[in-house]
Amino acid sequence: MERIDEYIQKAKKLPPAPRVLSELMDLLQQNDVDNANVVRLVTFDPSLTTKILQVCNSAAFAGADPVADLHEAIMRIGFGEVFRILAAILSEQALSGTQTGYGLGQGELWDHSAITAIAAQTIARDRGLDQNLAFTAGLLHDLGKIVLATALEGSYSRLVEETEAKGHSLLEAEKLVLGADHAEVGGRLLEKWKFPAALVASVTWHHDPAKAKPHQAMAACVYLANLIAGFTGHSYGYQAFAVKGRDEVMEILGLKTDALPLLMIKTLEEAKKANILAVA
Repeated sequence: MERIDEYIQKAKKLPPAPRVLSELMDLLQQNDVDNANVVRLVTFDPSLTTKILQVCNSAAFAGADPVADLHEAIMRIGFGEVFRILAAILSEQALSGTQTGYGLGQGELWDHSAITAIAAQTIARDRGLDQNLAFTAGLLHDLGKIVLATALEGSYSRLVEETEAKGHSLLEAEKLVLGADHAEVGGRLLEKWKFPAALVASVTWHHDPAKAKPHQAMAACVYLANLIAGFTGHSYGYQAFAVKGRDEVMEILGLKTDALPLLMIKTLEEAKKANILAVA
């Protein structure tokens, strides 16, 4: 844990704690959400307000009259949709840069994370799980790569050597070279930001969901969503497809292997509709 905290402290491009997202997640847990509280969190950020109104007035949500008020926008599209819009915007700001330590170009980590989020939401909805939590965990599952990218600047060649010459996965190589892997670093950062335990566990164990008790199902959603992102052409960088097979994941989710193609199709369909992810 000490080494992980050291990496977090030294990270050059560490995003600011997304306070708004954390507070919105707290509101989501309430049975009766007061829209005024949501408006209070968003109203002083012009970019967030603009995006919510833009989405609300898009073809997918537009009613008879255009909306120019946050209260009405939330009523029209729903708090869950507002939350996903804001999660996408705030995450895009953190994930859109390059991570040369992982061989990731501009926007590639964001694209992978966005598709993973949509896939995780799709799986969670199908299994009766919290789809907002799954969406957020999918968006943030590789957050630790931003932290470790700094540490890898002088160690990338060694990381490649560990994976190629010794047959290690990227996750195993991170552990050997750096003493920590991106999943546990990301989970630790979310813990420091005081995000819910279920989200922390889902990110920390998204490569090994069986260890995420009592949040195995949500971690399994993220694991499978990460896999779907790769299968649909949205994984990038070195060893983009090096995800260790976990047969127990399908069992945790109560799915059969023949469910995977349909989940991939649903993910791509949802991605086409998800103009909330086209955040600039």
